Amino acid sequence: MIGFRIEPRLAAIDPALLGTLGGIPTPIVSDNMGRLYAGGASLRSFHDGSAMIGSALTVRTRPGDNLMVHKAIDMAEPGDVIVVDAGGDMTNAIIGEIMLNIAASRGVAGFVIDGCIRDSDAIARASLPVFARGASHRGPYKDGPGEINVPVTVGGQPVMPGDIMLGDVDGVLAVPRSQAAAVAELAQAQLKREEAILASIADGTVDRSWVDATLRAKGLPL
Repeated sequence: MIGFRIEPRLAAIDPALLGTLGGIPTPIVSDNMGRLYAGGASLRSFHDGSAMIGSALTVRTRPGDNLMVHKAIDMAEPGDVIVVDAGGDMTNAIIGEIMLNIAASRGVAGFVIDGCIRDSDAIARASLPVFARGASHRGPYKDGPGEINVPVTVGGQPVMPGDIMLGDVDGVLAVPRSQAAAVAELAQAQLKREEAILASIADGTVDRSWVDATLRAKGLPL
């Protein structure tokens, strides 16, 4: 049951860690998290395609109501990603152009909304990342209830306050802060491996023997 509640925010994340993860595409990060933490196809980008990284400022609200989202914007610190669990509601928008511009002026790093946005044409021209389930011209209510800095779910993906939120053209990903350093190290190693593979394709030395070896191991005679 949703009430009115604002929990304390966690300590800031090391900027160096954000810088490392911010340079890695979400598919590679996802590969190193067991491919389990994904926002899924239900959330898509509505902005100009700019990449997103920041610390999750979570909001759980009644579907179609954005009172506590307004409060989260007022609380936000530069680099926060406002993550809104609006129950996947597709009838009322949670944010629009005005809220987007207020958030941008406060240094917010993006929005992830399991619900709708509106003013989608203006948001499409903006560089502030916005990932949402859909768009609706119907405006939100401002009655509450709602909660800030609590565990939420967006697009089937659990997000804890302070998780590192990544977003790009392939989707949205939440990296638990307790795992972030280890995931960053593994993802960097994979990125280097993939860069080497691409280089071998370009110079004609790519080794594809693993395909037949895998098929033989599965019992296919070749």
